[in-house]
Amino acid sequence: MKKSTSTILKHMGQDLINKSANPAVVRASTVFFKSMQALIKQNEIVKKKKPFHYYDYGRYGSNTTIELQNIIKELEQAYHVFLTPTGFGAVALCFLGLGRPGDEFVVSDNVYQPTKDICNTYLKELGIKTKFYNPDDLNDLKQKISKKTKLIFVENPGSNTFEFQDLKKIISLAKRKKIFTVLDNTWGTPLYLQPLKIGFDVSISSATKYFSGHSDAMGGTMSVNQRVYKKVYLVNKLMGYRLAPDEAYLIIRGLRTLDIRLKAHHNNVIKVVKFLKKHKKIREILYPHKPTSKNYKMWKKYYSGSTGLLGILIKSNSKTSVVKFVNSLKLFGIGYSWGGFESLVVHQDIAKKRYFWKYQPNEHIVRMHIGLEDPADLINDLKQALKHIK
Repeated sequence: MKKSTSTILKHMGQDLINKSANPAVVRASTVFFKSMQALIKQNEIVKKKKPFHYYDYGRYGSNTTIELQNIIKELEQAYHVFLTPTGFGAVALCFLGLGRPGDEFVVSDNVYQPTKDICNTYLKELGIKTKFYNPDDLNDLKQKISKKTKLIFVENPGSNTFEFQDLKKIISLAKRKKIFTVLDNTWGTPLYLQPLKIGFDVSISSATKYFSGHSDAMGGTMSVNQRVYKKVYLVNKLMGYRLAPDEAYLIIRGLRTLDIRLKAHHNNVIKVVKFLKKHKKIREILYPHKPTSKNYKMWKKYYSGSTGLLGILIKSNSKTSVVKFVNSLKLFGIGYSWGGFESLVVHQDIAKKRYFWKYQPNEHIVRMHIGLEDPADLINDLKQALKHIK
């Protein structure tokens, strides 16, 4: 019987042995076997990707992490899912698994800053060159591709500035040249976009964000097709990547309500955006809310929904007053990360960190995550804080 995503999230990962709605937290380093033959047999089962419920050694995971892999595998329609201790760990595993000295990566300029940092430092030292392309210009991407290009890395929408790209055109371009394609899909989640289904080789999510949803766990997922699996498997094994079972349990618990939470985030955002777009100091709302915009059209083309993270571009000659606006918010926590139940805000100074984003000295970006509070309360909080902008 075919099941909806909502039903899958509620029923996968149940512990049928212990009659529990959630899997047990299995903390293990050593795994016992009845004989050497049984140990060797289990090792072969894992290698051949046959269904299994435990590994031969705890470094590779436990029953708890396997349950999380199975859930994500179903959501992403993936051949395999690698789990990492953090979201950025999944990015690092992807780069190190697919890149070799002499290769070139082409990366969208609007990626998460640590993604850019690893490209400009560690990968450079390994002999892997990175070219950054303008996310608003497909021709720029085409021009950056060479015979050495091994991978195209896209974050959609872009970090802080929220550009939406034409994903199928990128995939088509890459397939002709046999280039690996990777999408950081943390914003959309596989509920609203399944990157592997539309042709990407890799889909990355920071499980710290919406998967967990409660700001109390960290983790990353790298979902791959069969083409990528063997290349990444060996690197993952040699690097000793492992997500702790306690973190896996918390992420599974969060996934149970992912569908419900995302709808609530979206409903709250729409109400907040409706208020913000009337404010004269806000030059632009960086969120797919305007049907006439290119970003809205690209969002509508690929996504079945939208989530709670957005940016606002504020016009002010006083950076101090913009910071005061942020500091004056009472219901928005000031801090990094997002995707939890709570609203967050942070002033983002990206002027020196981007190659293609151009804005005036009197323009300032504030990133906001709209949480699950009563939107009327959030709007009232914003109303009093916006008075500080000069």
